Amino acid sequence: MVGIVVVSHSRKLAEGVVEVARMTAPDVPMIAAGGMDDGSTGTSCRKIINAIKKIYSDDGVAIIADIGSSILSAEMAVEILKNFNLKILDCPLAEGTFIAAVESQLNKNLEEINSSAVRSRSIRKLA
Repeated sequence: MVGIVVVSHSRKLAEGVVEVARMTAPDVPMIAAGGMDDGSTGTSCRKIINAIKKIYSDDGVAIIADIGSSILSAEMAVEILKNFNLKILDCPLAEGTFIAAVESQLNKNLEEINSSAVRSRSIRKLA
């Protein structure tokens, strides 16, 4: 089953997104990698790497990040772990994580999950 690492500048935001996604995908390995190692706001490549290693399987890990340096930190982690099956998904943090979690729960592969999560960019919330 594909795991999911949620990266945010805020520990609380990352944990909240994981909490919501777990409501419909309780079996998916998911972990929040938000904030700095000391608890302050920011992103930590080391925290992302540790999160990936904690939930990694051969099925891979989808990384979903919020903005700016969280993407850069995720890219550094992917480069450092270049022999791992990893993919940074270009999708909204909450909606993309929710969709990725549901797809992983359905045992979709990393590329299928990526395709579905990317489509979440165009989900309309109001008619």
